[in-house]
Amino acid sequence: MSADVLLEIGTEEIPAALLARALGELEQRASAALAEARLAVASVRALGTPRRLVLALSGVADRQPDLELRVVGPPARVGFGDDGQPTKAAVGFAKRNGVDVADLERAEVDGKKGEYVVCTRRELGQPAEAVLSGLLDDLIAALPWPKSMRWGQREEAFVRPVHWIVALLGDEVLPVSFAGVTAGATSRGHRFLAPEPFPVTSDLGGYLQALRERFVIVDPAVRREMIAAEITRVEAEAGAQVREDAALIAEVANLVEYPSAICGSFDDAFLEVPEEVIVSAMRSHQRYFALEGQDGRLVSRFLTIAGTVTRDPAVVRAGNERVLAARLSDARFFFREDRKRPLAEFAPRLDQVVFQAKLGSIGAKVERVAALAVSLAGEVGADPDHTERAAKLCKADLVTQMVYEFPDLQGVMGRHYARLSGEPEPVCEAIYEHYLPRGAGDALPEHAIGAALGLADRLDTLVGCFAVGLAPSGSADPYGLRRAAVGILTLLSARGWSVSLPSLVERAGAGLQDRVAVSDECRAQVLGFLRTRLKGLLGQLPADCVEAALTAGYDDVPDACARAEAVAALRERDDFEPIGVAFKRVANILKGAAVAPDPDPGRFCEAAEEALWGAFGPIERQVTAHLGERAYGAALAALAELRAPVDRFFDEVLVMDKDPEIRENRLALLARIGTAFARIADFRQLAV
Repeated sequence: MSADVLLEIGTEEIPAALLARALGELEQRASAALAEARLAVASVRALGTPRRLVLALSGVADRQPDLELRVVGPPARVGFGDDGQPTKAAVGFAKRNGVDVADLERAEVDGKKGEYVVCTRRELGQPAEAVLSGLLDDLIAALPWPKSMRWGQREEAFVRPVHWIVALLGDEVLPVSFAGVTAGATSRGHRFLAPEPFPVTSDLGGYLQALRERFVIVDPAVRREMIAAEITRVEAEAGAQVREDAALIAEVANLVEYPSAICGSFDDAFLEVPEEVIVSAMRSHQRYFALEGQDGRLVSRFLTIAGTVTRDPAVVRAGNERVLAARLSDARFFFREDRKRPLAEFAPRLDQVVFQAKLGSIGAKVERVAALAVSLAGEVGADPDHTERAAKLCKADLVTQMVYEFPDLQGVMGRHYARLSGEPEPVCEAIYEHYLPRGAGDALPEHAIGAALGLADRLDTLVGCFAVGLAPSGSADPYGLRRAAVGILTLLSARGWSVSLPSLVERAGAGLQDRVAVSDECRAQVLGFLRTRLKGLLGQLPADCVEAALTAGYDDVPDACARAEAVAALRERDDFEPIGVAFKRVANILKGAAVAPDPDPGRFCEAAEEALWGAFGPIERQVTAHLGERAYGAALAALAELRAPVDRFFDEVLVMDKDPEIRENRLALLARIGTAFARIADFRQLAV
């Protein structure tokens, strides 16, 4: 027999940013807890709204299966005396496991020498009700939150105060409680449209329908579909398109229990302000959707998602329009004030803004970044004059009124103000692009100047913070050093810039010398930090293939990525295992050995030696050509042809011969072969 379980935790409004994460945690932890409790379940599903977290279990077994466990105790010589009678150790072991001393056995245990005292412990399975009551209590209390709160005189903490709990096994209420709230069988509908308590059952379909009738859509996916449908309706009515914003849809879906859309407008005069400002004012501050015409330009309309059915949409529309008008009026004022002077006049103010106490002001940082970016420009094909000018202006918008009010527009406003100040277009674009990418999946700089400036900025931050002891620890990373490191590696890889990482770290450290000493140990820490992030960036490839490539070297980031991909492609071959084993044997036998640079063919005394040397000659020429072109896949394919002669060599030849000259000559032969593929990867790291 099986039944359904429904758990609902009713709370005050949970922040949208925390809801999606909480539902994932709830589902994962419930699955793990049920498995540990040996309680079978057909499916586990977590749903929720800002006012409730819901866990739905279907097909829950009526009880745990009985457990029969073989337990190993002390060695038999300790558990039984010379007369064969149980000692105190055996008696204690039997008592701890709830068995009679007479039921103890002597048996050999896998992996251990001699006989041990063994017993079979049997535990009767508990009914589902007994298991679930404690399990759900613990699940609620242990649910992790980045920030939680206490209320009243309670010691328990949760993301928001808990007002009601539903806990049902079939038709039976489970004895679950938290923070003084005892579970029952009544839920609540929409806070304003249907606030009265009403009975529910554990049937998920019936529960969802009952809540829907009371203006609560419990499933976040359904709420997103409703928002998409509302957007389509408003677009048809307004004759404009909502600017695509999947992240905002996901956020708004976790802000409301019953979404409905309202379309509003604002004064066309506000369109003199850059579009990004208007969108930021609507999106970041009000969670409004921007609308655009067929030409992709912003129109003076917006869409907002209400969390309730509005009796008079005109009143709601007017209220939203009034709030937005105030925000846009401020934005227009800031824009007009900032335009009264060229962007370059803002830059000196950066000397008064602290970047980091030991690293000085942002103005000082700009000087360091400019020097580093110019040194990079010649290597990566960026115009040095434009690079220097862009570097001098890249942070100037931070002290404008607009960016002070709308921090997410840093770089964006810098580009606008630079254009309005008559700066060259490459400089304007670089001011914006040096912030890219801002995170995973973000756009990358399209121009070399922006990419070089972005590299210099991140390198200065990374090396400087490590030098003053601000390396990330645990989840704490206030200066975004992990993001900075990923940005550095992404830029180098995406643009194919083979600039040495140690050289970059060295140059960044040199620029900091008047502020802080950058030691060899610090540089090594930075490089190790970058290596770890690079390994993470290559996480879609087999871990051992990545490790093999990076162990061979990661100074040249695009090159390291290409080598890792080539080794991963080699793994896909049907004959990879014997090839990998052959390469690994060569690498292992050479580990730590001091060998001559080249073998002497005249000292070969086995046919297998001569065969391997003869096969290697033409393959080496191919490999050398492929390595020169960085065609690592082709180089590995050529080296794979050595598998048969290498296998024969190891089968027929004793490498570590007693004669030192023969031994050294054979090691030199293997070293010559090993050098070829050691440039690609350290095959000792492969799991074969």
